Formats: sequence, C-alpha cells, structure tokens
Amino acid sequence: MRDLETSPLLSPSPSTDDSTTAIERKRREAAVERTIENDVLPETATSGRNIGWASAYVLVISRVIGSGIFAMPGTIVQNVGSPGLALSLWIVGALVAWAGLAIDMEYGCMLPRSGGIKVYLEYTYRKPRFLTSTLVAVQAVLLGFTASNCIVFAKYVLFAAGIEPGDLNTKLLAVGLLTWITIVHGCFYKTGIWIQNILGWVKIVLIVFMILTGVFVIIFRPETSQNESSGITTITDWNDLWAGSVWDFNTLSTACFKIFYSYAGLSNVNNVLNEVKNPVRTLKTVGPIALLTACVMYILVNIAYLAVVPLEEVKRSRELIAALFFERVFGAGFGNKFLPIGIALSAAGNVMVVTFSLARVNQEVARQGFLPYAEVLASSKPFGSPLGGLIVHYIPSILVIVLPPSATVYSFIADIEGYAGQYFAFAVAAGLILLRYRKPDLRRPFKAWVPAVWLRILLSVSLIVAPLFPPKGGKSDVNFFYATYALVGLAILFFGISYWFVWTIALPRCRGYALEEKADILGDGTTITKLTRKEL
Repeated sequence: MRDLETSPLLSPSPSTDDSTTAIERKRREAAVERTIENDVLPETATSGRNIGWASAYVLVISRVIGSGIFAMPGTIVQNVGSPGLALSLWIVGALVAWAGLAIDMEYGCMLPRSGGIKVYLEYTYRKPRFLTSTLVAVQAVLLGFTASNCIVFAKYVLFAAGIEPGDLNTKLLAVGLLTWITIVHGCFYKTGIWIQNILGWVKIVLIVFMILTGVFVIIFRPETSQNESSGITTITDWNDLWAGSVWDFNTLSTACFKIFYSYAGLSNVNNVLNEVKNPVRTLKTVGPIALLTACVMYILVNIAYLAVVPLEEVKRSRELIAALFFERVFGAGFGNKFLPIGIALSAAGNVMVVTFSLARVNQEVARQGFLPYAEVLASSKPFGSPLGGLIVHYIPSILVIVLPPSATVYSFIADIEGYAGQYFAFAVAAGLILLRYRKPDLRRPFKAWVPAVWLRILLSVSLIVAPLFPPKGGKSDVNFFYATYALVGLAILFFGISYWFVWTIALPRCRGYALEEKADILGDGTTITKLTRKEL
C-alpha cells in the first residue's frame, strides 16, 4: 500500500532519456569493442554464426582448388621445361603453403575475428599510425579480385560449346558470371552458401574422376581417340623426366608464384571467423585437412596430365590442358563437351567462395573507416549480407576482366597477386616472431613451428628479389617485359604509402587538424569506427 501511495499515478515517459542512454551505452560498448587490444576476443556477425565445419571445409577447399589445377600445369611445364622439375615445384609449393598455414592458424586462434591479415597486421604493426590499415585497404581493393577464374570459366564454357574463345565473348561470359554471383551473395545469403557447397563437392568428384582416369591410362595404356599411344612414355625414364629443365632464378620464381596461387586460400576461413561456429576448433582442423587434400590431388592430377597428353602438347596447352586431357581420353564428344563444363563449374565455385570471403574483408576495411561512404559499405542491410563489400569487390574485378587482353591476363594476374602478396606474407610471418617477444603471455591455442615461420620469411625475401634476375633471353610467359608483374605490384604498394602520407600527414599539417577515431554502431547492430577531423 505504501508503494502505491508513494508512486506517482502517471510515471514519466522513459522513452527519450532511456533510449538516449541506451544508444550512448551501445556506443561506449562499441568503442571498447573496436579497440585493437580487444581483437583477442571473439566477435559474432550481425547475421549470426551460420558456417559449420563442413561449410568451412568447402569454403577452404573450393578456394584452394579453383581453376589453378585445371589451368596452371601446362604453363608451369612450359616455364620450367621438364615434368620432373614441375612436379618437384608442386611439392615445394605444398611445403611452403603448410608454413604459411601454420602462421595463419596461430594468428587466427589468437585473434579470432573476421578480416584475416587485416586484423593480424593492424594488431602487430601499430606505428606509423594508419599505415598498416591503409596498405591493407589498398591491397584488398586493388588486388582483391577474382578475374582469373572468371576468365577460365568463360574459356571452358566456350570450348565445350565449340566456339572459338575470342576476346569479346570470353569477357562477356566472365562479366556475366561475376555479376550473377554478386547478386546471389548480396541478396540471397543462405542460398549462396548452399550453392557454393554443392559446387565444392562437384569439384572434388571431378578431380577424383580425373585421377582414376590417369591411373587407368598408366596401368592399361589404352590408345587415345586419335589412335595414338598416350604420353606415358614421356615420364617413365628418369633422364626424360628432367630433360630440358630451366634452372634460372626468375623462371623458377614465376613458376612458384603460379603454384602458390594454386594453393592460395588455405586461410580463407580466417576472413569470415565472425560467422563460423566454434571458430578456434574449426580453424585448427579445416586448414590442415584441406591442404592434405589439395596436395595429394594436385600431384596425382599432374601425373594424370603427363600420362595422357604428350609433353609438347602440354607446353602449348596454356589454360586448356584439362580440356586436352579429356579430349584425348574420351574423344571429341564426351571429352570436350560435358567434362569441360565440370571444370567451368569448378571455376565458378572458386569465384563464389572468393567473392564470399573477400566481401567480408572489404566490409572490415569499411568498418575501420578506410573507405568512402563507410557507413553504407559496412552495413549488412538490407539483406543481412555485406552488399557494400561485394560492390567494392565487383568493380576492380570487372575492370581487370575487361581491360587487359584475355590471352595473357590469367598468368599476368597470378604473377601480380603472387608478387605483391609476398610483401604481406613477409610482414605477417615477421610479425608473428615479433609478437612472440613483445607479448609472450598472449593466449595461443595453436603455435606455429618456428622453423616454418623462418622458412616463410626467407622464401618471401627470395621471391621479392627474383625480378632482379632476368630469365634466359629476357622472355617469360607473357608478351611484354618479363618483370611487369613486379612493377605493377610495387606501384600498388607505393600508391598505398603515398595515399597514406597525403591523407594522414600532409593534409592534416597543411590544414591544421588531426584525425581521431570514434566508435559508433549502425542500425543493424554493426560496430564501426569513424575517422573524424579535430581542429587544432
């Protein structure tokens, strides 16, 4: 009764003050959450954790086994001159991939958040202020494209249709594929995951079928559809295995770039950890199993190619070696109609998972305030997906598809991505050693083997200086200056440094202001960092 007497009959409306207090509380919580120190804590995406172990495995294996194994072997054999050296480099590539995977696993378990190397480099290299974030943003926007696999998809579809893969029709098909995938991932979030899971398993079945076909040819040595014996004789003699090997440093390094490109993606799940169930436990198992799967399949498929296709045809095949393989085994009907469609679907699956993960990286860059219209690009509205990140990924990918000549774009893109990526790989590996000394008490559910970290560092340095050693005759697998890939990669890095200097140092000094970071929260619950100007 006393409560009734002392309580007012009409309580004041709490809506304005309470809602304001709630908003401010959320902003304070967001400010704490957005600090670099809190990167050691898990963060859940606004859409929830929808990726289980099987989907995470497909996300990794579909990223790793893309078009590389169907398109790279011919170019690599052409570069290094012999099947023995080519097969050896595929094994070396697996060892290097394992070293890089161990580094990413330690970082990912230690900093279990979406963003991958963006999170790792920002946590490790905090000075000069904003430099790391700017370089990662430039790398994500200018080098985070999926053009090469779109081109392979288009070439194999045209090959299956019996149409000459000209420049125009190849580019139109490639653009159409990327546009469709962007719409699916942007507007139909769970449907996109379901489709890429299906395409991932189709890819694995196709590769197993190719391996079994190669085993059949090796054991029974049937005659091909052209009534010629298969190419198995080219790899049965040890001397023939190494005949014609090219050992110059630049040639080996560009071949390694292509092989590393084929193994790229083992850390794909690191980019989407906010959406993964049991992220640390999943991370520690998915990558190693995917690497073992890819390594075994790559070696066996290369042997299958060499068992069926004569060596000189392998060297001339460029991106169509798998098509020649099927045509020689199954003839001009089934061999060059239906099976190349399977390869095209495999390339499409790779584009789907790369687009899925890189869109999340772009969203993380926008959340940090390093893209124009960051509030729009960081939001998950209206479909619960990173539509802004997808658009940021779509635009440079379309430009890379449309602008260069499609005949050489595949190898050139792989070399650019591989070369520029070595600088970031070096920074990540060296940063891991640095953190071991700076913060030895950090919780590390997984620790990389130290010799593996140093192996990755030394290899990155070797590949960075490789363009200083020209190939024999000064020619490579492209029709222009052999080191163009390195010049383009360096130009992108210098552009990032110049942009950082002008944006964060020169302009603030000239105009008398300082950049400040302020945390905020969007309407969909996404926490972001705003970069604001403070007048001095």
